[in-house]
Amino acid sequence: MAIVTQSTWAKAVWPGVNAWYGQAYNEHKVEYTDLFTTNKSDRAYVEDVGTSGFGLAGVIDEGSGVGFDTQSQGFTTRYVHVRYGLGFIVTKIAFDDDQYQVVGAKRAKALAFSMRQTKETVGANVYNRAFNSAYTGGDGIQLISTAHVNVAGGTWSNRLATDAVLSEAALEQLTINMGNATNDRGLRIAIQAQTLHIPLSLQYEAQRILGSQFRVGTAENDINALVAMNKIPMGIRVNHYFTSTTAWFLRTNVQEGMKYFTREDDKFAMDNDWDTDNAKFKATSRYSFGWTDARALWGTSGS
Repeated sequence: MAIVTQSTWAKAVWPGVNAWYGQAYNEHKVEYTDLFTTNKSDRAYVEDVGTSGFGLAGVIDEGSGVGFDTQSQGFTTRYVHVRYGLGFIVTKIAFDDDQYQVVGAKRAKALAFSMRQTKETVGANVYNRAFNSAYTGGDGIQLISTAHVNVAGGTWSNRLATDAVLSEAALEQLTINMGNATNDRGLRIAIQAQTLHIPLSLQYEAQRILGSQFRVGTAENDINALVAMNKIPMGIRVNHYFTSTTAWFLRTNVQEGMKYFTREDDKFAMDNDWDTDNAKFKATSRYSFGWTDARALWGTSGS
């Protein structure tokens, strides 16, 4: 067990130190809330259960009765809330002799920084693993796939047939694919892209594509159809925790999709050992990230 002692923070007992640095820097704005819809939970886990819709209505011949259809229970997605925590211990001597209040109070800021970074990383990993078949959803398929399974049979895709780097043409094709989306019974559904999610490395290319009323890089004075038709109405979201430099995603208006459940908000506490009087600081939180309906996210690995 690592303990902060006077020897590890010797300068804290010497006068004349002008500044301490390296514990907490300016942070990026909260980004996981762009990736998921936030929900509260008061249970150990939460389950979302799907259902198939009805098929098309049939023709009723004269003198005949109406046909009857049935629904089936769909795939079940379980969100198991995981508890995360981190802390540190400061000896009584180091705490008492600290002239700058850096050992306890300022290290608490560093602890909060670590907890935030953990949550951002856990959330972003759902996207980072979107193409990894080892991480599957309720239908037993990875988040972004050309072979998602329908409850009523057949498959569907939320991935470009051929992965492509971020471009005007690739964005147009993916929104066209969305326009052809169907539910589990093959009925047409209205899926609309809301936001484009990209790693830091694609921020300039994304802005060139969506930041102009006219097409970029062409000799003609054509309009930018993506912008003119408002195909991505809520714009670009850069995520600093994406690990791929080429993958990009379109998050849609599908409601039961990308979900974040908070079971226990971030809590910070301090106590002392009875026998040593060492000060203990800790932070804990409990939450889960995942997806229910993969139609909520479309994308490509980019290469």
